[in-house]
Amino acid sequence: MIRVKYFGIIVLAVVSLVSCNRKKTDPGYIFYPDMAYSQAYETYSENPNFSDNMTLRKPVEGTIPRGYMPFPYEKTLNDMALAGQELTNPFEATEEVLERGALVYERNCKQCHGVLGDGQGHLYTSKRYPYPPASLINDKMKAKPMGEMYHQVTLGYGIMGAQGPILRPEDRWKVLTYVRYELQK
Repeated sequence: MIRVKYFGIIVLAVVSLVSCNRKKTDPGYIFYPDMAYSQAYETYSENPNFSDNMTLRKPVEGTIPRGYMPFPYEKTLNDMALAGQELTNPFEATEEVLERGALVYERNCKQCHGVLGDGQGHLYTSKRYPYPPASLINDKMKAKPMGEMYHQVTLGYGIMGAQGPILRPEDRWKVLTYVRYELQK
């Protein structure tokens, strides 16, 4: 047993000594020289490897970025009504969902729509923004389907800009859950 232990220590010592680099400028052995010393092309420079001589390539048609979920609706009233019929909130109004929704509302919505959701946010009341934001607690908004509200948040509506590029889809649903179950009580 002791011999195995000493043998392990000796092997570890030999490997440690052999793996040490004597010069910081020497990379050691290069197993794939074509990768270590490849020809680099600047993004907008000419490239003889392609028929159009361009280095910057377009993505393959039909591909989407990792983590991105395309939104199948356009910014039209018909598509908003269709979204109201087809989209349903995947989240229950649990304490965790409402907490996250409140946090997202506080960080992204409160400045315009106000603490109570009445459209009296700081940007409007301080006269920094001349148009009143929508009230989220009136009867019209209470009767609006969640899918329509999700469409409005995602693509924008009226004077409100699109929040889709800013908020993740699950956060949009959670903030709408917070608006529906907390602010619209």
